[in-house]
Amino acid sequence: MPQCPTSANVSVFATGLNNPRGLKFGPDGNLYVAEGGTGGLNSTAGTCEQVVPPVGPVTGSPTGSRISRIDANGVRTTVIDDLPSSQVSPANGSLISGVADVAFIGDTLYALIAGAGCSHGVPSIPNEVIRLNDDGSWTQIADLSAYQKANPVKNPDPDDFDPDGTWYSMIAVRGDLYAVNPNHQEIVRISPTTGEVRRIVDISVTYPGATNWAGPTAIAFHGNFYVGTLEGFPIVEGSSKILKITPSGNLKVVAGGLTTVVGVAFDERARMYVLENTTNPPGNTAPLFPTPCTGQVVRIDHSGKKTVIASGLFLPTAMTFGPDGALYVSNVGFGPPPVGLGQVVRITVP
Repeated sequence: MPQCPTSANVSVFATGLNNPRGLKFGPDGNLYVAEGGTGGLNSTAGTCEQVVPPVGPVTGSPTGSRISRIDANGVRTTVIDDLPSSQVSPANGSLISGVADVAFIGDTLYALIAGAGCSHGVPSIPNEVIRLNDDGSWTQIADLSAYQKANPVKNPDPDDFDPDGTWYSMIAVRGDLYAVNPNHQEIVRISPTTGEVRRIVDISVTYPGATNWAGPTAIAFHGNFYVGTLEGFPIVEGSSKILKITPSGNLKVVAGGLTTVVGVAFDERARMYVLENTTNPPGNTAPLFPTPCTGQVVRIDHSGKKTVIASGLFLPTAMTFGPDGALYVSNVGFGPPPVGLGQVVRITVP
């Protein structure tokens, strides 16, 4: 794994993670990290609809991913393991999905599962939202695989279709959970009490000008929802956007000129911070794909001015503010062999 020359305000907070993804601080002051895990080799080819090549066929395992708790000293312990994990085809890098994100409502921890479902080689467990119980078990809150099959978006992308979805981010707002699915281009609300899933917006319909794939990834709430887009591959520098989406589903582009957005957060002065997974290395003229050591955090002021806050990140995947006012970023979230190389880095915000 290459060593990235990061900006001076980036330090390693925790190590030993397996494809770290979404992360949130809990009411106990500890950091909880969703981990994609280690993948799996079970195939369901010929049994059910598969992910379209070259991303598919996807193989998986009913175990392999987990949720970790990290204390103030950066020490990791396991909250729950043996959750499903899957990986895309070797032709597409064998990239891994499992637990995609976590969120708290009060003292209760919820998790978003993205590496399951029959199309991911895990027919016994769907993509879903689960509740973590005090005894270490978990309970399904909502079956997202079944929801998507019963409620397809209007304009699915036939060249990049995943029957069970590629759920990425989840937040808690006013007692409900909101999850984002890049592949199907939608945001849904999940009731933690009834399990009802309701679409807030079908971005395949409302994305400006777009028959193009936007790929909504990151989501934050600041009076309205703010959603970052990934856009397509090869990566086009500056093509990603931040969308403001009202709770009723109205959509507006509020920031552009970004690249591969995978995280959005606001500080106490209501300034927006955007995590970019990959940016174009200086002098590169070749088609751009996810590139280690080019991830960065950009602050967008109220005037729209962009300032790079941190650079040199290794394929980061998610971001959150800590109670100390620093940013915490899941780093080495994709790409290298999965076991133990993932990190959380701490970014001091100037």
